[in-house]
Order: sequence, then structure tokens, then C-alpha cells
Amino acid sequence: MIDNMNSTITLNNGIEMPRLGLGVFRVEDSAELINAVRVAIKNGYRSIDGAAIYGNEEAMGEGIKQGIKEAGISREDLFITSKVWNADLGYESTIAAYEASLKRLGVDYLDLYLIHWPVEGKYKEAWKALEYLYKEGRVKAIGVSNFQVHHLEDLLADAEIKPFINQVELHPYLSQQKVREFCRENDIQVEAWSPLMAGNGLLENETLKEIANKYNKTSAQVVLRWDLQNQVVTIPKSTNERRLVENIDVFDFNLSDNDMTKIDSLNKDLRVGPDPDNFDF
Repeated sequence: MIDNMNSTITLNNGIEMPRLGLGVFRVEDSAELINAVRVAIKNGYRSIDGAAIYGNEEAMGEGIKQGIKEAGISREDLFITSKVWNADLGYESTIAAYEASLKRLGVDYLDLYLIHWPVEGKYKEAWKALEYLYKEGRVKAIGVSNFQVHHLEDLLADAEIKPFINQVELHPYLSQQKVREFCRENDIQVEAWSPLMAGNGLLENETLKEIANKYNKTSAQVVLRWDLQNQVVTIPKSTNERRLVENIDVFDFNLSDNDMTKIDSLNKDLRVGPDPDNFDF
């Protein structure tokens, strides 16, 4: 049973990654984000996921700095992720983007650096840059985000190093079964962004509410537990301390096989974010 908030999953290069972290997408207010990251670390979060395009890496970095101090831990105790944006997908430009993210975050290295979106004709050069950064010891792990099976097949055909992570939109209404199966077969860890569907009605689902009631938990906690038991790393977003604490309080119960199957059956292939096969940014 996954029963510890410090529970990690081992990536295919031996690096330990926390199973649950904090996402900072769409948190634009600097003071709010600094406080959220600081409070999250204080309450036991050890993984913080950001991206250059979010425009908030400075605030994320300041929150990390304050959180480290308040929790009495070191930088090495944290797992920090960022992503290279589409406009920077080229060999030299990806390396420059990595350096720029480090500077904004105020750190010497990242634990994980991802290609944010599979821009056709551009992600292979960017991947070579990530391989270079990894081989040089500048980053602990490299991966991709929003890659469908065909994108992964295309990347793997020429890659020297296969991605350690594929971070995708994943929740009970978009269970990503094909992507998960492909990643499992190829030893690529799946990570869920928008695991609670960004508040778009998922948590009001009657099946989830019934299951939550049975375990004396919230629907959000049930969904996050479903991720964990599916061996999916999950990064819910919140800036509210009560919800931050609630979201990490998912290690003291176990969903039955029957309840896992009920949640699996909710899939509608419904996205709240862009379609990786049809985006224009």
C-alpha cells in the first residue's frame, strides 16, 4: 500500500520522484504563488511543477526558497520540474531556455525538464538538447509532456535516451488508457496534470461522491488516490492551504478493486486542455 506522503516512484534511471506534488499552472499573482509554494513545502510537499510559459518562475523560486527555510530542509530534498516552451524548441534555444529557467527559479539544477508540447518538426531537436543536458549532469531527469503514442513512437525511433516521464492531462473523464499502456510497456512514467479536471464538474460526479462518502474522504482525495493506485504521479494545483493539506492527505486509505473499476468506467475521453494532435500555439 502507498501509505506515506513521502512515497516516491523510481524512474527508469533510478531517480526517486515524489508520487504527489504541486502544480502551479495559471497562478499569476506572485504573492499568492509564493505563499502557496511556501505553505505546500511546510506541509510536506516535496515536488513542485512549473513551466516557463506560466510566467511565474521567479515567484515559484521565491516560494521554494522560503519553503526550504521554513521546513528546515535543503534544495536536494525537493523535486523541481520546469518545461521548455514551443517557441524555444530547437537545440541551442532549448539549452538557453533551460539556463533561463534556472536563473528565474534561483536554482543550480532541475530534477526534471520536459518538452511542453509535441510541436511537429521541432521536438526532436529539442530532445537532443535535453539529452545533452542530461549527459552533462545538468538535470537529473528529462521527459515530455502531452505526447500521444504516435509522438512517443516517433521520438523513440531516433532518441539516444528515452523519456523518463510523459506528463499528460489525466483524470477519470480522460483516463489515457492507450498512453498509459504504451508508457508502461516502454518504462516511461506517466504523470497527471489537471488530475481534478480544473474544477470543471468532475468532483460533483455522483459515483465519486458515493465512493468518497464510503471512505470518509472528499471526491478530490478519491481521484488523487485513484492516480496513486494506478502508479500515476499526480500534481494537483491549489493555492488554498486547507485544500493543499487535503490533497496530500491521501495515504491513509486504499480504494478497493471494485471502486477502482467504477472510477475507470467514468472515462469519456473528455479534455479540459488542448488536444495534442490539434493545437496551434
